[in-house]
Amino acid sequence: QVQLVESGGGLVQAGGSLRLSCAASGRTFSGYAMGWFRQAPGKEREFVARIRWSGGGTYYGDFVKGRFTISRDYAKNMMYLQLNSLKPEDTAVYYCAATNAMWATSRPDYEYWGQGTQVTVSS
Repeated sequence: QVQLVESGGGLVQAGGSLRLSCAASGRTFSGYAMGWFRQAPGKEREFVARIRWSGGGTYYGDFVKGRFTISRDYAKNMMYLQLNSLKPEDTAVYYCAATNAMWATSRPDYEYWGQGTQVTVSS
């Protein structure tokens, strides 16, 4: 059974940083891409970043503008999202997801999802 478990969320002041982690298990993710999405209250879930499990292929949502960095540790089956220069509008639940569509940036293309971790940025 595939499991994606996020951690690392919390409350941070504007301008601060957080590192989100996603622990992946239950299958081999070779040939998969891993992504981060976020959903703020009353808004649709939006694409944040994507990386190929084999490495490379990083891609970010337009709003990221160099503030976030996605990475993965192949040996540990972990994926990360470093959040820097956080803004109150970054407040959302952040989700880890996996897809066998290597270039996917849309929610429907992602097959597996975690439960999410809350990020709250105070002004």
